[in-house]
Amino acid sequence: MPPLPDTVPPTITPDPTHRPSAEMAGKVSVVDADSEVRKMMKDTEGSALKKYMALTVGKQSLFALLKYELLLGLFGSIPGALGLVLRQKLYRHMFAACGRKVVFGRNVTIRHPHRVRFGDNVIIDDNAVLDGKGESETTIEIGSDCIIGRNSILSCKGGSIRLADRVNISVNCTLISETLLKIGENVLIAGHCYLIAGGNHGLDRIDIPILEQPLIEKGGIDIGEHCWLGANVTVLDGVTVGRDSAIAAGAVVNKSVNEYSIVGGVPAKLLRDRKAKNT
Repeated sequence: MPPLPDTVPPTITPDPTHRPSAEMAGKVSVVDADSEVRKMMKDTEGSALKKYMALTVGKQSLFALLKYELLLGLFGSIPGALGLVLRQKLYRHMFAACGRKVVFGRNVTIRHPHRVRFGDNVIIDDNAVLDGKGESETTIEIGSDCIIGRNSILSCKGGSIRLADRVNISVNCTLISETLLKIGENVLIAGHCYLIAGGNHGLDRIDIPILEQPLIEKGGIDIGEHCWLGANVTVLDGVTVGRDSAIAAGAVVNKSVNEYSIVGGVPAKLLRDRKAKNT
């Protein structure tokens, strides 16, 4: 990663007196548009090294940085069984907690490892990303017997991600949390799914860029137990998916789903009540 600049261009300050439109009032909460990372990047006093440590290890500790760089640099790309064994034995010392038989594939990107916790028998496949940036003691929690597929991304941007036991996330999925993203046990998420808890910028003002407008939080994402998300499903902020539900491939879920439902389409609509067939 190249050195970060010591300064960044100034940005336009949002109007602190602005309030959401009447349509949104009472339904959402409004927070500062700047994430912790953006605030850090705007800090003209901090050195490039301090910013790099804040982005990667999350600690202003040269010892923590050295351990982080050595472990990922020396063992991160070793192929075959030897690489798997070495990473299993050595990576565990970076994390807040790491259960038995946790397997790390090649070239796994890890940020703020001291905020990440694993249960037992977890598999993190090649090129996955575990980005635990945030202020909470634990930002990413992965239960036992979970699988994070190749090239999938779990990224915290001030929020947290909680996976219960036996969650299977397939390849090329992206989970982003600015608030709270929860997935219950025995959930199957097919390839190329996109779940974002947060990520809503205000649109009311036209005198400043959308990037600078206050963030609108709608309550995060909660996927109930025993659900199945088909390939290329998108789940937006504020959505609760009830237990034992199925989301058809390609659906965009922008409203909450009752339990035992099958939904599909853009936006997603009810296709069938699973309980109705069994009554």
